[in-house]
Amino acid sequence: MNSIRTESTGPWAHEAEGLMVHLLDIDLMKGGCEWRMEQRFTESYVLIVATLGQGRLSIGSQHYRLRQDAVYVCPPGETFGAAAESEDGLGLFLLRYELYRIAGSNRDAVRCSGGAGFFPERGEIPVPSGARLAALCHTAYLHRQSRDSLERFRGQLVFQELLYSILENRRHSAEDSHSALERAKAYMDSHYQQNLSIEQLARLADISPKYFVDLFKKLYGISAVDYLTALRMNKAKQLMARSNARLKDIAHQVGYNDEFYFSRKFKKETGCPPTTYMSKRRRKIAAYGAGVTGHLLALHMIPYAAPLNPKWTAYYYRTYRSDIPVHLSAYRHNEHWKSNIETLFQVRPDTIISTDELQDGEKEMLEQAAPVYYIPRKHTDWREQLRLTAEYLDIPKEAELWLNNYDRKVKAVRERLKHKTKNETFLTLSIYKDRCQVYANRSIIEVFYGDLQLTPAHAIDQVFTGEPVTPERLHVYDADHILVNVCQETESLLHWESLQLSPSWQSLKAVSRNQVYVISSDPWREYSASSHDRLVDETLRLLTGNRPC
Repeated sequence: MNSIRTESTGPWAHEAEGLMVHLLDIDLMKGGCEWRMEQRFTESYVLIVATLGQGRLSIGSQHYRLRQDAVYVCPPGETFGAAAESEDGLGLFLLRYELYRIAGSNRDAVRCSGGAGFFPERGEIPVPSGARLAALCHTAYLHRQSRDSLERFRGQLVFQELLYSILENRRHSAEDSHSALERAKAYMDSHYQQNLSIEQLARLADISPKYFVDLFKKLYGISAVDYLTALRMNKAKQLMARSNARLKDIAHQVGYNDEFYFSRKFKKETGCPPTTYMSKRRRKIAAYGAGVTGHLLALHMIPYAAPLNPKWTAYYYRTYRSDIPVHLSAYRHNEHWKSNIETLFQVRPDTIISTDELQDGEKEMLEQAAPVYYIPRKHTDWREQLRLTAEYLDIPKEAELWLNNYDRKVKAVRERLKHKTKNETFLTLSIYKDRCQVYANRSIIEVFYGDLQLTPAHAIDQVFTGEPVTPERLHVYDADHILVNVCQETESLLHWESLQLSPSWQSLKAVSRNQVYVISSDPWREYSASSHDRLVDETLRLLTGNRPC
């Protein structure tokens, strides 16, 4: 092995020649019904195999129901965590490994940091025999514990047999049409800058090109060609916000070799020449207040300054922390507003977009930093807020384009959920400290129950936080599905664990049917266009296990 280099490889190549796999270590994790593994960061691949009980797994922002007839891949540079959800507790094998490919005339071993080609980069992989995989994991684990180097080497061979079993099954397994289309769509999402053809995408879905075209339009409400164009245009809009961006470079980065063709295409799609669009987008806009960042990002405006924090705005921090130069405090409900305004005084943005719900004196100080536009919160819904923001920024068409795409997605998701849930009812709960209460905010009412037309287990006439309820009281609602948001602090987590152990909770219909879902504050508690788009995606994942449309 002459040298090690790092590269990113495409996830759907079909060539395994020259692939090398190195098992780093194996951990056997076991715990009772209250067991929880907090989010961990990994610098290597992690293969997660459940061998006992039931539970939930998160890989980055993706959430899965742990199954013993599936395995799960967490890629390098990502986090993962798990929690038990059954009386039997939970048993997991965590197998950490690296992937290399022999490449070049010097036969260098190239580290694969973006997938091994034919092996999935991340997520759930169905397997036919969980018992066989568990046995292979156990055998590899025993060999890895040996002090004999030869036995430890044998553990490497058993691990390769384990991977082979997974890949062999994956190659021959028959996928339903939705999964096949989602695979091709996911490839488009990651490789929009490449010269993709319908024939190539159809091969990925393992169906004929004609059937691919018809099925894609039927499932997603947009043609594959138009979807690819929209991906490229949206990425181009983000790149145009950068001060040093050149039109030729942007065109190449989104898949167009001819910048003049790209310019014509961009004007046709947006109604605005790219040079004009770029001049409008290079304003230093500060997002001030909850939800403002979500509205700006829906308009493809990356703010110059915004509230960012790994906990309080986890999605925005994880996704945009490198793109947003100035990080304002996002602690709780803008408790650090004075220091935030001092920061804005120093950086002097061109304009500030803010909510109109400010403390006494805050508004006066904010207006001294830069011109401020206030989004009316109380008397307008999120759609109108998005439109008003777009009008102020002189890009009204962006709001309408985004809302049209959102409505198309909602329609497709709604149809899929209708077949899955039929007339089943839903109950949303909030757990804070020692209180469990029926909970519904504007996002849940307008999107979860409104746009997606899911049926609440109780009357919802207004935004409310209900009175505390006991497990016995929850029987009155008789909900088929329960969604629970738990405050991530010790007292609340302990109360949630205690609640799950009570006989009254365990006898609930939703619990007995394994239809209880833990939901995070993001996106369920944020009221913005971007968070509602993620809420639709998250609902589809929770209820079907599928990727969003």
